[in-house]
Amino acid sequence: MSRHVMECLGRSRVVIEDGKVVEVGEPEVRYCPMFKRMKGIDRLDKDSIRENIEFRISDFGMCTDDRVLEMDDVVTFGVSEIMSLALRQGNLDAVVLAADGCGTAVVTKPCLVQGLGGRISGLCETEPIPRVVEAVGRENILDPDTASIDMVAGADKAASMGYSAFAVTTPFVSDATEIRRRHGDKAIIIGVHTTGMSAEDAAKAFDVFDIITACASRHLREERAKRSDVMLAGTKVPIFAVSEKGKRLVKAKLDQMGREPYYGPLSEDQPAPLI
Repeated sequence: MSRHVMECLGRSRVVIEDGKVVEVGEPEVRYCPMFKRMKGIDRLDKDSIRENIEFRISDFGMCTDDRVLEMDDVVTFGVSEIMSLALRQGNLDAVVLAADGCGTAVVTKPCLVQGLGGRISGLCETEPIPRVVEAVGRENILDPDTASIDMVAGADKAASMGYSAFAVTTPFVSDATEIRRRHGDKAIIIGVHTTGMSAEDAAKAFDVFDIITACASRHLREERAKRSDVMLAGTKVPIFAVSEKGKRLVKAKLDQMGREPYYGPLSEDQPAPLI
């Protein structure tokens, strides 16, 4: 049996087994401006979440043997889009990410970064899917036999493969701190799936991450308000560019879109509730 667990869509726990949604938990966040704009979802509840996950399974084979692996940009401005562009422009050598069917992997192909990461979030647990393992390459996967998720070990793997400029995504400040200790400025560390981050971790986040997705984090928004030098992409569900390297990657994407860097206030249209 193939089993995959995600925490997504308002921080709801979703379990997929053999291509079927078998569990959907109550979301902690009930409204997301991004899903309102993209999917017309006014309120996140168990029914709307199930419908969206089932759509992803039928549309691109998420968590199944029918997985579509290479994609173009999904949203105008997201983490996978930033990383894919950085690879295309030579500003990154590799990306360390976690995806359904392979777990932690080191990826160098921009459209594969987009395919693996562009339409999933909050992956907690996954199992190997032969189609995904083959496309990514066993040699590029942390553990192709178990599809384990360990972003610190993934960063170690990228470094051992000789990459000197690689991005790593993680929700955890503890991971980011350890990756920075081990790899210094070789790693561009990107905070993802940050909803529910504690106030203590939010304060630390701006010292260890290069880029942070705000998601529905109240504490990250409060901490960013104290820092006038943080660049924003988007104002509803913003991405914060913190370090100079992070700002360069975000600005490259803004330049591609013909937009200027932004340092102002956030929109009043925020996820609700912020947690």
